[in-house]
Parts: sequence; structure tokens; C-alpha cells
Amino acid sequence: MSNLIPSLLQDIHEPADLRKLSRAQLKPLADELRSFLLHSVAQTGGHLSSNLGTVELTVALHYVFNTPHDRLVWDVGHQTYPHKILTGRRERMHTLRQFGGLSGFPRRDESQYDTFGTAHSSTSISAALGMALAARQKGESRHAVAVIGDGAMTAGMVFEAMNNAGVADCPMLVVLNDNDMSISPPVGALNRYLAQLMSGQFYSAAKNVGKNVLRVAPPLLELAKRLEQGAKGMVVPATLFEKFGFNYIGPIDGHDLDSLIPTLENIKHLMATHNGPQFLHVVTKKGQGYKLAEADPITYHGPGKFDPSVGIVKPAVGAPPPKPTFTQVFGQWLCDMAEKDQRLVGITPAMREGSGMVEFERRFPGRYYDVGIAEQHAVTFAAGLACEGLKPVVAIYSTFLQRGYDQLIHDVALQNLPVVFALDRAGLVGADGATHAGAYDIAYLRCIPNMAVACPADEQECRQLLTTAFEQNQPVAVRYPRGAGVGAATTADLTALPFGKGEIRREGKGVAILAFGTLLHPALQAAEALQATVVNMRWAKPLDVALLLDVAARHEGLVTLEEGAIMGGAGSAVTEALNAAGIVKPVLQLGLPDVFIEHGDPVRLLALQGLDAAGIERAIAHRFGAFLSVQRPSLKVVA
Repeated sequence: MSNLIPSLLQDIHEPADLRKLSRAQLKPLADELRSFLLHSVAQTGGHLSSNLGTVELTVALHYVFNTPHDRLVWDVGHQTYPHKILTGRRERMHTLRQFGGLSGFPRRDESQYDTFGTAHSSTSISAALGMALAARQKGESRHAVAVIGDGAMTAGMVFEAMNNAGVADCPMLVVLNDNDMSISPPVGALNRYLAQLMSGQFYSAAKNVGKNVLRVAPPLLELAKRLEQGAKGMVVPATLFEKFGFNYIGPIDGHDLDSLIPTLENIKHLMATHNGPQFLHVVTKKGQGYKLAEADPITYHGPGKFDPSVGIVKPAVGAPPPKPTFTQVFGQWLCDMAEKDQRLVGITPAMREGSGMVEFERRFPGRYYDVGIAEQHAVTFAAGLACEGLKPVVAIYSTFLQRGYDQLIHDVALQNLPVVFALDRAGLVGADGATHAGAYDIAYLRCIPNMAVACPADEQECRQLLTTAFEQNQPVAVRYPRGAGVGAATTADLTALPFGKGEIRREGKGVAILAFGTLLHPALQAAEALQATVVNMRWAKPLDVALLLDVAARHEGLVTLEEGAIMGGAGSAVTEALNAAGIVKPVLQLGLPDVFIEHGDPVRLLALQGLDAAGIERAIAHRFGAFLSVQRPSLKVVA
């Protein structure tokens, strides 16, 4: 990457170097940073549009504030590539989101400049407030700054934090990076409010000019302030943020360093002389400086590798189509089921594209609900719809459903409401790493009364189990991984599979492998060498106990296999069922260990956990070699 590093940027190894530059040098530095960022992400893949939009803001924040002594907290964190480049990680950007390389999000163990690990949305204000109050309690003089996007402002946690900060009387700054776009288009009343506020921009400028003119005449200035309170509501909406106790400033152009730098310097002075929280409204553009990303920020939100001079190239006409992803299978099923059943409504917490709901919104706009980044609300909202006889389908990533766990228990399961949870990104997710891995859903769902959990093994089974889930009169989660499966062809019908029932896919001897989900296929490969039985369990809850007991009676050892946490997972369900039946049988539980698994190629990550065909074969041979009917050199027991 060194050949991409231009003159100014190559001398920036930490923000202290940035602060040695003159104000006149910051604009060319920002241009160099944007160019380096574009070419770097084009070689590795990663989040692009959001990072192109925060170049000047990042430069300004590190220029004005004394980082890392001053704490800078980035919300979500997928806009921190410029921050990484300026904080000593420029030479490692070619490893971004790769195994052993830089994370795509802030990480405390990666850099002292990453003050708080963020990857889920809407946590920055709470964290920055904690840091500000800790500094005050310890008698330390430092600033705390939270940078949050307009999409993240839809989450209730933001307002809980602001409600607390408004009375905490401590020096902190919230920077609202308003780019009028979250991953999916922003929704809700707050977004409308911000749009109205922007339409009143002239008012803010006129107010400041008037104050400067009248400052020489204090009596007139005081009169103007009183008049302002009445006039304000006539020109712009009542400032929500001021009602929370923040001193609101803005909106200002987030790409204009001549506005950003003086404004931040003034705010820094205010923070030193006034203890109340400050709020800066900055307007930026996703994809700024790269015309293709500006025109289509969603496509360029998280691209793979591409040529910046050409852009993202669509597949050639006539090229064989790629295997459909599980997300696409869900999206097609959702439209087909909606066509059949008028009660179906689809809900997403701001992940229309990621959850495969674009076509559903187009075809059924009156039955599509994007509730914003508000997972707790999404779950209870679905419960309310279900109370009135509708059939809600909540399309949500496994990792994001964790944020609505209380609502899942109290508002859905306790009332036994028929809500379908389509859990995308179950298991390991690759480049996004531990924060986005769906490792825990089996464990955290199966302990809830009334919940059922389906684990389809392929694309067709995913479609069938979604239908099964929809037909139930109770809450059901269907978990499926990111990307494509084995390529099983899907049919157009809406045929259900038996509720809570598995199937034997291969008859063998000695050892039986009980597979939950897509690991069925490497299990079948391993079983060929081991001459083992393979069972497609399909359901982590309710467990097919009759099938389990039958298999247990005919085999010397059992192996459970899941792409989820071993602790409390499907394997634990099997051992609990055996104990309940009074059956003593050796069980080998294979799955994800009790560690956070970092980012990298998902195929490699599964292999490292021993969850590929070779790893499964090796683990079974080591544990159950004496029970296997066939011994081969590859099955030698390793001491």
C-alpha cells in the first residue's frame, strides 16, 4: 500500500503529527486521505460510502481534540477507516477484515485511540457519558466526544443516554453526523424532524449574525433573545436536543474544514467553561468525493474488491447466475407467502437490503414496516400486530435479536404469540467478526418457554421450515447462515415439513452424528469415511426425542454438530433429553467454543474450529475410534 501514500499523509503516524500541520494543509490532507481510503477499500472490500463521508470530520476532530487523552467514541464504527488511517494503522489497512488483520470496527485491544468497541448501533452517547463522568470523578481534565449517525438516532438507547446526559452537567460533545442515510433509507419522525431543521438553515445563520451585531448593545441583545424564543417555532421546529439539556449548534457542512475547525474549537472552549453537554449537528454526504458512491451509496455501502476507475461491475449478460443466498431464499418465500396469506406483515429494524426485503416492500408496501434501528420496538411491535390476528414475520440478524431479548421473553413468548423470527447471519459471518456472529441464538432461544427453533440444512429446507414456522400458533425462529448453501434447488410451492421432526440422512454403525443446520453437509462427507450414521435434526426445539432415543439405542456413541455456541446449545439439549430418559451414552459436542471468534474468511474460520469435514472426521476418530466399524490411516487417534 506504500505506493498509494501521498506526500502529507505519509508523515501522519498519529494524530499529534496531524496537529502539527497548518490549517491550510488540512484540505489537501483530506483529499489524500480520501484517495488512499478509496484505493485501499477497493483492494480489500469493506465499508466504503460511510467512510468517504467522514473524512473531513475525522480530520477536524483529531486536529482540535487532544486524542487519545480526549476520548473519541464512534457509533456503529463502520465509518472509522479514516480514523484508523490517521491513528497509526495506515500500513496495515491492506489486512482490513482479514484473518489476523485489522477489524472493520473500533477495538480497544487494537489501538489506544479506539476508546470503545462499537459495531452495533446507538451506544456511543452512553459510553461517552460514562467516560466524561469518570473523568470528573477522578479529577481529570479531558473531553468526551460521541459521533453518531442520523440512522442510529432512531434507537431508544440514544434518548435514554441523552435524558441522563442532559442533567449530568458534565463536559461532553455529541456530534450528529447527518448524512440522510442509514444502511437502509432512514425512517421515522426523527428523520422528518432533521429534514425540517435543515430547511431552516437560514434561520441559524441569521440568528448568529444578529447576535454578533447586537452584542455591542446588551439591552437590545437581551430583547432579541426574548423575541427569539417566540420566533423560533415560526421558523424551525422546536429544538428537540435543547429540550434534553444540550446546547445545540448547527447544522454545519461536515465537508467544510473552514467551518468544522472553528466550530469545534469554539465548542471545546464552551466545554471548558460550561459543564453542560454540547450537541453539534453536522451534515455530510455518504460517498463524498467518489461520484459512483455518491450516486449509489447503498451499493457502495459494503462492496467487495473492485476497480475504482471502473466501479462495481454487474455480472455479464448470459453469465451463469450465482447460487441464491439464504437471504434471497427468505425474500422470495416472504413474497410468496404474502401473496397466499393476507395476514402476513414483514418487519425489519433498518435492514431492508441486508434481510432481503426490497422486493417485498415493492410488492406489498402496505404490509412492510421498517421501524428503524430499534430492535426492542420491532419485537414488541410484532407482538401488538399478532394480538390483532395478523401474522408478523420479523426479519432480523441473529446478533441483533439479542438487543430485543427482554421483549422476546415478556411480550412474545410469555403471551405465546405467533411471531416468526427469520434469523439471518446465524453462525459465523466472516469479515464482520465477533460483533456480528450469530453464535448464541440456539442457546438464548431454546431456554424460553413456548419458543421453537428450526435449523434448516439447505435452501429448500429453509423455505419449507419458514412455511412450517408460519403455520404455527406460537413463536418460532428459523435460523440460517449468511451467504449461499450447497445450492439445493427451491420449489415454488409452500410445503411445510413436520413440526419438531428430524430425519435420518445416512445409515451407518457405531457412531451417529446429529447435525443441526448447514453443517449437515460436512457431516455427511465425514460419515463416508467413518461409516457413521447421520441425522438431520432440523429442530433444536422442540427436539425430536423419539428419533433421538431410537438412534441412541442403536449406536455406541453420539456426536452433536452445530454452528453455534456449544454451551447451552443444541448439543446440550440432546444431553438433557438423554438424562431425562435415563440413558447413559457418550456424547461428543462439536460447535463453537467459549471464545469470541474473530473476523476472517468463514470457510477458514470453520476449519480452525474443526467444523469442516476433515475436522469433524478427526474429532470423531479421536473420541470414538474404538466404536468405528472402519479403521483407516486417516483415523489414527492423536494422543
